[in-house]
Amino acid sequence: MAALAFAQVSAQNNGSNSSYSRFGLGTINDQSTSFNKAMGGVGKAIRISNRVNTSNPASYSAIDSLTMIIDAGMTMSTGRLKSGEARIRANNCTFDYVNAGFRLRKGLGFSIGMLPYTTIGYSFATSQKVTNDFSSTQAITSHSSYYGEGGLHQIYMGVGWNPFADLSIGANINYVWGNYTHNLSQTFDENGTVSSNYSGLNSTHNADIRTYKIDLGVQYPIIIDEQNRLTVGATASLGHNIKGDASLVRYNTVGDSINIVAKNAFDLPYTMGGGLAWEHSGRLLVAADYTYEKWGDCKTPQMSTEGGLSYTAKEGGYMNRSKISAGAQYTPDPLSNNFFNRVHYRFGAHYSTPYLKVNGHDGPSEYGITAGVGLPISNSINRGPMANISLQWLRRDPKASGMITEDYFLVSLGVTFAESWFMKFKIR
Repeated sequence: MAALAFAQVSAQNNGSNSSYSRFGLGTINDQSTSFNKAMGGVGKAIRISNRVNTSNPASYSAIDSLTMIIDAGMTMSTGRLKSGEARIRANNCTFDYVNAGFRLRKGLGFSIGMLPYTTIGYSFATSQKVTNDFSSTQAITSHSSYYGEGGLHQIYMGVGWNPFADLSIGANINYVWGNYTHNLSQTFDENGTVSSNYSGLNSTHNADIRTYKIDLGVQYPIIIDEQNRLTVGATASLGHNIKGDASLVRYNTVGDSINIVAKNAFDLPYTMGGGLAWEHSGRLLVAADYTYEKWGDCKTPQMSTEGGLSYTAKEGGYMNRSKISAGAQYTPDPLSNNFFNRVHYRFGAHYSTPYLKVNGHDGPSEYGITAGVGLPISNSINRGPMANISLQWLRRDPKASGMITEDYFLVSLGVTFAESWFMKFKIR
C-alpha cells in the first residue's frame, strides 16, 4: 500500500481508531485482559490462581482446581489527533475480549477465548496545493479523503501444564481471521470551486485473511522464602506466511479502472519475550516484560508506479518492534473484612518502538501510563466476581515532521467471575 504523507487535516475522524491503522495490518493490540491492563499490560511471568492470564499460556497450570473463571472486558476511549494547527477529536467504544479457564486435572489448566489482534478504523481528509492552472493561473488544490475499517481477531484454545517440580509450559492455538477495506477518493478545486478539468484518482484496497497462530510459553517460580517468590517467564510465537491475497482497484473520475491482485501478501512475525514477577506476602506484585517482534522480515502489499503500476507483496513496509512494560499491584490485606483493604490497587507504564514505516520514515513510537483497581463484588476470599477498572493515557509520537501525533485517554472495564463450580460438598 502506498504510504501517506499527512498534510493538513481538514475533517473529523470517525473515532473508530488510529489514523495509523491505514498501514500494514492495523494497530496492534496486546494480549492483556482486565486485571493486567492497569499494570502496563505485563503478564509473561504472572501466575494467579483465580485469573486467566492470556499473556503466557504456561500460567493456566496455576488455575485453582475448584474454580471456573469467566472474564470479559470492553474499552471506551477519547482521543485527540494533531497535525500542525489542525485538531481532531475521536471517541470510541469497543468490546475487547472474553475468555474462560478451569483445571482439567492436577497440574493441567485449560483456557478458551477470543481476543483482538489488530484494529483498523479511520476517516480523515487532507488538502494540499499542487499547482496553478496554466490558463487561469488560479491555485489548484487536491483534496484526498481516506476511510478504512476492519482488523484481525483470534479465537484461541490453550493448555498450561506443570510436568514436574515448579516448571510450567503452555501453548495457545489461535485461529486468526478478519478483513480490511481502505478507500481513497480524490477531487480538485480551482480557487475554491470544484474543477472538472482535473481527474481525481481513487483507489480501494481489500483483503480477506484466514490463518493460524501458535503461542508458546514457559514459567518457573523460585521460592526465595515464606514471604517472597520470584517467577521467570518467557513466550514465543511462530511466524509464517499467510496464504491470502490482497486486491487493489484503481479508477479515476472519467471511468478508467484497473484491478490488480497481490498473491500471498501477508506474514505474521516471529515474536519472543521474557518477564519477571516478584510477589511479596500475597500483598505486593511487581512485574516487568520485554517483547521483540520481527516484523522487519514480514511482507505487506505495496503499490508502485515506477515503470508502470504494480501491486506486489514486499518486505520493507515494516520494521522490528520492541516493547517494554512494567507494573505493580498492591492489596493492603486480602483476608480482611474491610472492603478497601481487599481492593487491588494497580499502576504501570509501557513503551514500544514502531512496526510501521510511513513514507519511508519510521512510524510513531507508542508510550503510556496506566492505573486502576480491582473491586471485589462479594465477600469471598480469592474467589467470587471482581470488577476491574483501568485508566490509560496513550501517545503515538512520530519522529518525522508533518505526521500526526495522537493522544488517547482510555477507560477499560472488565468483570471476572471466579466461582467454586467444582467443589464437592459432604452432606451428613
